[in-house]
Amino acid sequence: MHADERFENVLEAAQAGEEWALTVLYRRNQPALLGYLRTQRPVDADDIASETWIAVARGLRRFKGDEEALRRWIFTIAHRRLLDLRRDEFRRPQAVSEEAAAQAGIQESPPAEAEALASLATRQALEQIASLPADEAEVVVLRVVAGLSARDVAAITGRSAGNVRVMQHRALRRLAKKLFDKTFVTLLRSLAM
Repeated sequence: MHADERFENVLEAAQAGEEWALTVLYRRNQPALLGYLRTQRPVDADDIASETWIAVARGLRRFKGDEEALRRWIFTIAHRRLLDLRRDEFRRPQAVSEEAAAQAGIQESPPAEAEALASLATRQALEQIASLPADEAEVVVLRVVAGLSARDVAAITGRSAGNVRVMQHRALRRLAKKLFDKTFVTLLRSLAM
């Protein structure tokens, strides 16, 4: 990292509207943000990420804190956008055509700015995480992909830090069992050949 890319310098420049600084903040946070959103709402992830960055840009001048606080703030905004979307859907249920339902199950390939998440192993891991109950998937992605502390995740999701740790433990145990079961079935199939 260059001296001019120290977080304090980048934040100050971003708050002044410098495009290069906004790009640095985006590149440092967008891959994890998309990973989180894709486990929560695969079809809407890019749109929600865009809405999140618009809100970040609007509020950035008032932001005070370090890089970890910025990351926490970004994920809090994304979490609130997800909740807003879910509330809107609950209030206005829509009939879904079979074609739209089929398309919803297909994830688009990640955009170029998310190359860090483009590898097959990462996509498979995110798919496995997305197969968890929504609250557990959210906790795992915020803790593991976004790198937030249990306390940060608790503040974002409205849970206690202890509850976050328990949910993470259960989710990871569930993922380990799925992985073991899948590996075991593959092994049995290979032995049967």
